[in-house]
Amino acid sequence: MPGYGILGPEEGSGLLAWSWAVERLERSHDYWVTTAWPDGRPHVTPVWGVWLDSAIWFSSSRSSRKARNLAADPRCSIANDNALEPVIVDGTAALIDDREIVAAFAEASDAKYETSYGVEFFGDPANAVFRVSPFSVFGLTEADFTGSPTRWRFDA
Repeated sequence: MPGYGILGPEEGSGLLAWSWAVERLERSHDYWVTTAWPDGRPHVTPVWGVWLDSAIWFSSSRSSRKARNLAADPRCSIANDNALEPVIVDGTAALIDDREIVAAFAEASDAKYETSYGVEFFGDPANAVFRVSPFSVFGLTEADFTGSPTRWRFDA
């Protein structure tokens, strides 16, 4: 990568394993969700969420800026909470209304955050549950900034 001193695949210490990225996505306490306002301006906000079934899941009020942005344009980027070992997911958000699927998210979220919101809270019509399926994931380690940058691509 010109200007950053990033080493090529043959020069670096090696690409990161997918399991490395998944571990960081699973243990991230918070995630930073980036969406776009209707006029294209960026909007970033933290959320609680879970890595479940190869996607990031989170909930939000349907009237929140992020939910309204995602309704207009479901493309988004989501980063974990560790700037020294960042994992950035570029994906497409889907609004999940199926109560059985929302219940699985609620159970995973309640377990992770040691809460008991349950499906009644997450399934409330005022709330929105989003599943963000990645089409690209990028990660690196600060300790090996020039040798570790890795990108994973998925079918869109």
